[in-house]
Amino acid sequence: MTLLLSSFDSPLGTLNLISDEHVLLAANLSNLKALKESLSEEDSMREIKSVKKIPVITDLLQDYFDGDISALNSIKVRQPGAHFSQEAWKAMKKVRPGATISYTELAERAGSAAAVRAAGSACAKNAIVLIVPCHRIVKTGGSLGNYAYGLDKKEWLLRHEGAL
Repeated sequence: MTLLLSSFDSPLGTLNLISDEHVLLAANLSNLKALKESLSEEDSMREIKSVKKIPVITDLLQDYFDGDISALNSIKVRQPGAHFSQEAWKAMKKVRPGATISYTELAERAGSAAAVRAAGSACAKNAIVLIVPCHRIVKTGGSLGNYAYGLDKKEWLLRHEGAL
């Protein structure tokens, strides 16, 4: 089946999206080349069709930016990565909107309390920005830490969700 490619104009800039029907495979705020490079080897071989909207996913993104901060919870995701990264991404998906956890807590929830650096790496490698909410992961003590798209965007998202 053909993958769907779309862009969504958000308050943070253009959000690029690739899905396999109703499963989001990639989302970024950078460029299409990086978006396509984040796909699994198998998915990268598939045909990609540009569409104006991705059914369900585009509507849920609009709902999120319109104020329904839990709308993203309904978006299914799939991305390639090592076992620990997969566990970290699952743990990120369980952090409720309006809340944050530390990189240390993320490492614990992903199954290895000692793997704090790996937890940070999983955030950095996350290919499904916003929906796999790496923006909800902060440093111990509450400072924002890092964010691939800039701390201003991380701060905006956390304010939008009521975490700041």
